[in-house]
Amino acid sequence: MTRVGFLYPGRSAESDYKAYADLLGGDVELSVVHTLMREDAHRVEALLDIGGEDVLTEGAREAAALGVDATVWACTSGSFVYGREGALRQVEWVRRAAGTPASSTSWAFVHALIRLRVSRVAIAATYPEDVSRRFVDFLAAAGIDVVSLASHGIATAAEVAYLDPDEVVDFVTSNDHARAGAVLVPDTALHTAHLIEPLEALLGKTVLTANQVSIWEGLRLAGDTRPRANGPGTLFRTGAAEVASMLPQI
Repeated sequence: MTRVGFLYPGRSAESDYKAYADLLGGDVELSVVHTLMREDAHRVEALLDIGGEDVLTEGAREAAALGVDATVWACTSGSFVYGREGALRQVEWVRRAAGTPASSTSWAFVHALIRLRVSRVAIAATYPEDVSRRFVDFLAAAGIDVVSLASHGIATAAEVAYLDPDEVVDFVTSNDHARAGAVLVPDTALHTAHLIEPLEALLGKTVLTANQVSIWEGLRLAGDTRPRANGPGTLFRTGAAEVASMLPQI
């Protein structure tokens, strides 16, 4: 049994982790640790707060008590808003407190793209544009070219959690780009476990979502790198072997 802990702010799409576990089979345990979120807001100041050292350290210690094999800070905006160097520091805080290999959702996107050999992407983000632009900057620092960006402009994670699946599909498919090798959907508040396969079928290309890459990254760090025929999505079917990690301690 592979056990991965996810430090997750709020409760917007926590059920996604059980859905992914069911899809992946009975040999993984995906434990969600709810971290402190003083304010639910897609604003830079609020996002910096939810990804602070005090919050992540407390959550990581709780994950360690569960006996997990790896720990992931499962918040895209709460990691990329810190920039490349700040996001590296966050991973180090989690690694030290949990005593396990660690990463974050933002780094998981980067590692997934490295594994898939994709360097050009389109982004369909639920955030306001100023927050979404910070994700573009984070990816650019990792050598990834964002050829198009769409921002839904949703103010809170709670609102994202209640998006109708058909609306999500329409938003993602309408914001693809012909030059993009993959479409990124970066919000862990969004339910995506059962949307990746239909999205990839509609677009004819890889779709990477926040909870998906977080789980893939956690399994990779825990040593479970095998391809999984049952997906969900191209990423899991490809597996996680031979990833050139951009995190220095891994």
